[in-house]
Amino acid sequence: MLDLKLEDIDGILVRYNVALEKEMTPDEAAEELYPKDELIYPVAKAIYEGEEDDVVDALQAAIDAGKKPIDLIDDALMVGMGVVTQLYDDGIIFLPNVMMSADAMLAGIDFCKSQTTEVPEPKGKVVCHVAEGDVHDIGKNIVAALLRANGYEVIDLGRDVPVDEVIAAVEKEKPMMLTGTALMTTTMYAFKEVNDKLLEKGIKLPFACGGGAVNQDFVSQYDLGVYGEEAADAPKIADAIVAGTTDITALREEFHKH
Repeated sequence: MLDLKLEDIDGILVRYNVALEKEMTPDEAAEELYPKDELIYPVAKAIYEGEEDDVVDALQAAIDAGKKPIDLIDDALMVGMGVVTQLYDDGIIFLPNVMMSADAMLAGIDFCKSQTTEVPEPKGKVVCHVAEGDVHDIGKNIVAALLRANGYEVIDLGRDVPVDEVIAAVEKEKPMMLTGTALMTTTMYAFKEVNDKLLEKGIKLPFACGGGAVNQDFVSQYDLGVYGEEAADAPKIADAIVAGTTDITALREEFHKH
């Protein structure tokens, strides 16, 4: 049995921060990440809380104070969504929270656009679809919302999209990335067809795939496939491409986790 004196115990507690440690709530964690600018802070907080009306009110106050609407998209809305993304990555908040925040941010973007004649420049264009034969589009809708919330133009082809329509959309839109989701194992094989037809036409672009039926081993079987374990991986893959990582192998090294 250890013979510890009270002062020894106090020292151990301080050394390991047990005496000072407290459980931090999501709201407290968010508070530490908000920007300090008094005009940007309420925008970021309203996005975290998923309150669309509060986002618009905060944006209006910033505009009234002299901020340019087009600048607020990057300087306030994207900053607020960045707080949400970090909290999600740290496991402090969960996907429903992210979706509410994404909706609030999109409402803010629409408001900023309505207050100016300037058009914000998207980071890039992404085509999204649900595999042919699959009508389950919740995952695709989340992917599309998160991409839009992170500044990307999304061409949403919808659900149960024939392979040839996917190819035609890629040829027409010339996106930086294609995404596909599938919930049913019987439909995910359409991704291989999409991959092969793109290669036949000499089109080589990252094809980010995910969904309940899809796993990393399956996606790794075709040349263009990059596996996204979660919907939130889609904007991260897109960001990596914008940053210069367009090689499929390099993207797999970053995002294939298993």
